[in-house]
Amino acid sequence: MKFLENVDKEQYQNFTSNHEKSHFLQSYEWGEFCRRIKGQTPHYVGMSNDAGKIVATALILERKTPLGYSYGYAPRGFILDYTNKELIKEFTTYLKEYMQKNKIIYIKFDPDIPYQDIDEDANPIPGGNNNYELYDYMLSLGYIHKGFYRLYEGNQPRYTFRIDLKRDWDVIESRMSKSFLQSVKRSYQYDLKIDNEIRIKEFYELIKETSKKDGFDPHSVKYYEVLVEEFKDHIKFFNVTIDITEVITKIKKELAELKDNMANVNKKRMADYNDKIKRLENELALFSKYDGGIKVICTIICISTNNRIWSFFQGGDELASKTCAVMRCYYEAIKDAYEKKYDFFDLFGTPGDPHTTYKNLAKLHDFKRKYGDKYIEFIGEFDLVNKKFLYKILPWLLKIYRRIKR
Repeated sequence: MKFLENVDKEQYQNFTSNHEKSHFLQSYEWGEFCRRIKGQTPHYVGMSNDAGKIVATALILERKTPLGYSYGYAPRGFILDYTNKELIKEFTTYLKEYMQKNKIIYIKFDPDIPYQDIDEDANPIPGGNNNYELYDYMLSLGYIHKGFYRLYEGNQPRYTFRIDLKRDWDVIESRMSKSFLQSVKRSYQYDLKIDNEIRIKEFYELIKETSKKDGFDPHSVKYYEVLVEEFKDHIKFFNVTIDITEVITKIKKELAELKDNMANVNKKRMADYNDKIKRLENELALFSKYDGGIKVICTIICISTNNRIWSFFQGGDELASKTCAVMRCYYEAIKDAYEKKYDFFDLFGTPGDPHTTYKNLAKLHDFKRKYGDKYIEFIGEFDLVNKKFLYKILPWLLKIYRRIKR
């Protein structure tokens, strides 16, 4: 075997995109994105066999420290055959030499490998599949596991919902919740339109509204612009638009018809009749707050490899909630992924505690579980340490350094 310190771009892309464990966070594009946006230095390393064929790669995102050393992060782990222990061992040995040569204190990685089968409450399923042996083997090679965190304490979510698309659409749809499918059905009454145009400015306004509601800070506009530039053919927008003028006209017409017919309504139906009128009046008040014409009310940004796809960002406004546009947008994105023959559609993160007291996270989990299919627990983060003393004091040193810099 031979260690490759700088894998050629084309070779790296060919290997990573076609590997069964490919993840967009391991891609060459993500490395360049992190270089431009986060100031991290990407290193595309790998290993080839005696025939010169690449058998392993890793994207290592390097951060410098004020001590002349650095530390690295390999998002979603190394791309290799995790069932081949000798391959893992040899690649680890090369990485240790690479770290020593380049004054890297440690490298963190969090492989896209399930830890164990879990039920809907995130409890292990007795007799289910697991990767306990791999976990123990990584520890035997000197990796330090960073714990089985259940919320969002790590670099990436340790839990997700993943929809297997290698089945008939009827089977996939049957795993979705009834309330979700009812919401999708309800969305059709607003004559929503779906397009795939790159709408960064509109999306940014939507993500700002979502961030206010859910209590997080959105990225800058430049973040999304660079994301689109780097991923090009592997990024897809799903936008939901609505014609506000048309909706208002439709509501007014329906209200007029209802009020004209009130004299013919019997007492048993009157309560339902009044409820319908009240609902339409509330909708009219809501839509009338906006200028007429076409408006984007929801956008989902998805990123793919050759055979897998993830929903990465979602933004929506008040009208999106009212018209069930978010549900409709996800439904259309999942169906599009099915038609494009991707292996799975990943909802990119959910809590590992469905009953968490953090309301926003509990709400997020409840929202994503409606799409159905498999609730996955990943194996977690591992650190491969080169400089043990610096590894222990690094968090403290960086805290002081950042405070002085501020």
